[in-house]
Amino acid sequence: KTQKVLDIEAALAVAQADQGIIPKWAAEELQKKARAEYVTQADLAAEYQVVRHRMVALLNVWQRSLDPEAAQYMHFGATTVDIYDTALVLQLEESSRVLIGQLRSLEETMIGLAKTHKNTLMVGRTLGQHALPITFGKKVSTWLGENRRNIERLKEVHGRLLRSGILKGAVGSYAGLGEQGIAVERAFARNLGLAVPYPDDWHGARDVFAEYAYTLAMISKSYGRIGNELFLLQMTDIGETEEVRSKTAVGSSTMPHKKNPSKSEALIFYGRSIPRTAEVIADDMINTFERDNTSRTNGLLRDISVDTESMLNTASGLLRNLKVNPQVMRANVDKTGGMILAQRIAFALADKIGKTTANDKLHHLATEAMENGIDLRSAIEDSDELATYFTATELDELFDASTYVGLAPQQVDAVIAYCLAARAQDKLSPPRH
Repeated sequence: KTQKVLDIEAALAVAQADQGIIPKWAAEELQKKARAEYVTQADLAAEYQVVRHRMVALLNVWQRSLDPEAAQYMHFGATTVDIYDTALVLQLEESSRVLIGQLRSLEETMIGLAKTHKNTLMVGRTLGQHALPITFGKKVSTWLGENRRNIERLKEVHGRLLRSGILKGAVGSYAGLGEQGIAVERAFARNLGLAVPYPDDWHGARDVFAEYAYTLAMISKSYGRIGNELFLLQMTDIGETEEVRSKTAVGSSTMPHKKNPSKSEALIFYGRSIPRTAEVIADDMINTFERDNTSRTNGLLRDISVDTESMLNTASGLLRNLKVNPQVMRANVDKTGGMILAQRIAFALADKIGKTTANDKLHHLATEAMENGIDLRSAIEDSDELATYFTATELDELFDASTYVGLAPQQVDAVIAYCLAARAQDKLSPPRH
């Protein structure tokens, strides 16, 4: 943070020198000495104990290393909140880049997982019940698409952060910066590698910071969903996936057999805690009059950024090392004795006896079969009415679940193609600050 503040002070001095507001020699001295080695944390902490003001403390320490005449021009016409708002913008801009990079890395992992399991048969579940067959690749493709939308959201926020450098003075009217205030602000932002600043005095609004926080909250919900899915899929009673853990990891102090799902459980928790932090950050949008924001939420913006990075690292470890059990998935498809294919049978019957009649008959037949503990095919073959509509070969084809996954493999291909095309547009200009 100290180095960011000094970078900002140097950018301000250079901008003002270019406009003829301060001497160039003074700007050169300020720029040359804008290094954190001249403002140690120990000196800064000691000075703060005396003056109890973060900006004054930093300037007092910094000027000890400056040419005394050049020191007269440091922080010329600026105000504390503008300097620290811009420092926060620079930090969040860099943070956005880090998080976008992590999301892109996870995207690569999910693309690989979706490709590998494009045709891996599994149960599609709705309301916790077996519904229709799908593929595991299709499931992963929903995570992949959501992740890409989150990348696009964060890219949009990044663009707004680039426009959020601010240098408008004590009440945001440029009064202390003179007639050239707007030109100085634009040059100041440009010197920091930022875009043309928003023209409004947004200091009291904080909406871009709130949007950043809420975007991270949405990302946490997305990964909370992935964590919850994998938490459930590795339950002993389902067993379709498994978190790979080190051989020395212990699941329980009293139950030696346990393999607890730590990473997926962590993602569920992040999906709860990160949005709560975002709510407090968003509350800071309500401020009094022109500039009464207190900056106390800056620590929360730090926390939510670090927590999100930690969450994405956890997700990466989970997905890169995920063990998928195709044999268990296949066994679970067969668990209901062909009931998962009742819709397919009803469609096949619809051409012969009508859709509504077919649905009614299959509903009654499936209910009786489950009550009597027999599989659906046996129930059809035992039915004097329905058995006449199918040959054994037709029933073999109809009860092959691997051929009733709809367009799931094509969906996987389409989502991957969409993400690959979008990745080509992810180029962010390199940071200059």
